[in-house]
Amino acid sequence: MSGLHWQKSSFSDAGGNNCVEVAAAEGTDIAIRESESPERVVTTNRAALRALVLGVKADGIGLS
Repeated sequence: MSGLHWQKSSFSDAGGNNCVEVAAAEGTDIAIRESESPERVVTTNRAALRALVLGVKADGIGLS
């Protein structure tokens, strides 16, 4: 997964080691990693990621 343009979450802390990063991968795939373990990458498609985000928002998880 080298050569991807990783974007950090807007909720990242100032230290930069406690955040989720996402990148557009091949086709419609999305790559996701945690900044403390950048070598561990999970891929999914846009529809599945959208469903996850909408579900988290609907349940109010992690929102303040």
